[in-house]
Amino acid sequence: MGYEELFRLDGQTALIIGGYGGIGTELSKGLAHYGANIAVAGRDGRKAEVLAQAIRGSGRQALGLQADVTAGDQVRQMVQEVASHFGQIDILINCQGIQIDTPAEQYREEDFDRVLGVNLKSAFLTSQAVGKVMIPRKKGKIINISSVRSLLGIRSGYIGYCTSKGGLNMLTKQLASEWAKYRINVNAIAPTFFRAGQATAYITNKQFYETLLNRIPLGRVGETIDLVGAAVFFSSPASDFITGQILFVDGGVTACQ
Repeated sequence: MGYEELFRLDGQTALIIGGYGGIGTELSKGLAHYGANIAVAGRDGRKAEVLAQAIRGSGRQALGLQADVTAGDQVRQMVQEVASHFGQIDILINCQGIQIDTPAEQYREEDFDRVLGVNLKSAFLTSQAVGKVMIPRKKGKIINISSVRSLLGIRSGYIGYCTSKGGLNMLTKQLASEWAKYRINVNAIAPTFFRAGQATAYITNKQFYETLLNRIPLGRVGETIDLVGAAVFFSSPASDFITGQILFVDGGVTACQ
């Protein structure tokens, strides 16, 4: 393999869960640019199909799907549809996530269950279903979108979110350990605050934003394109000897806290 092929994804199929969100859209387009065909899935089938149409317009194959990824039967059906349509699944990116901001002492049981369901259980369900497609081929890349809050607590209502992302890191390491024999690489990307999705509401709070910037050595929040390089790296042959790792894309936050 030549150097120029290390990061190419030509002919591969990537299933991106939550692929129509702020970060997911950037990752979907980024992987498509490097040659991958894209399946976008999430609760909102209309948004998934709109993005799939845009990707098809760029010359790649793409499929938009609706599924509740906290429900095992829907996950298995969705994965089967992707595998049947493209003939294979080479890459899975779990990009789904929610945050319910409530102090720990007031956190409702149903909200805790919901956050862990979306952020952690769904990643297990999708990884298990896709893993069963990858194992016979002895080939695959799974990428979980974690968070710096998987490693660091925060002085606000993040008990569900931090717990779920910490669990996601261990899910990553455990799957990497179990599935290495099948040549399935499982890694995670852990961003700090990015200008996308639910984080936008925090970033527009001037006081919070200034405090946030003071904690980030590079002096800015992340932009969605900052995650594309990491996602392409973990999806491509360039990372074939890397598994079970958590890559913090955080402007240096975890280097000094």
